[in-house]
Amino acid sequence: MFAVVKTGGKQYRVAPGDVIIVEKLMGDPGTTIKLNQVLMVGEDSKSPEVGSPLLGNNAVNCLILDQSRADKILVFKKKRRKGYKRTRGHRQDRTVLRVIDINGKGEVKPAKKQAEKTAKKEVSKAKATTEPPSKTETQAPTKKITAAKKKTSTKKKTTAKKKATATKTAAKK
Repeated sequence: MFAVVKTGGKQYRVAPGDVIIVEKLMGDPGTTIKLNQVLMVGEDSKSPEVGSPLLGNNAVNCLILDQSRADKILVFKKKRRKGYKRTRGHRQDRTVLRVIDINGKGEVKPAKKQAEKTAKKEVSKAKATTEPPSKTETQAPTKKITAAKKKTSTKKKTTAKKKATATKTAAKK
């Protein structure tokens, strides 16, 4: 079973279990949301129902996995020979949804407790990816060179110099 849904000025073809990224919708991660603007519903063996423009009494139920922001884009404007330059940045708000069912049909049916656990795990994973790393992770390990290592490195340099001078003198003879 599949449906074509309109949200945020765009259309998405969805099926139960799909994960989609849409324009920001109101709601907290872990809550369910109903998308009412359904343009078409179809099943594999039957011809699809097409609305003009919408199908009445149809909805797609979704679970909000994450509320985040997209990558930053830069907007640069310039007029040549006029000394005009402007740079702006933009990050679009977005919502990550998992489609649960379409019109109550084709539902992804994990056990109720298991569904709650997976929803909580997905929410915690999404939060973990958006949190900055802790101070201990950002600090680089310091390197300590012991006196013995310094001596061996200077010995290598001096022996390399001696070999170079020896080859130069041999070449002159």
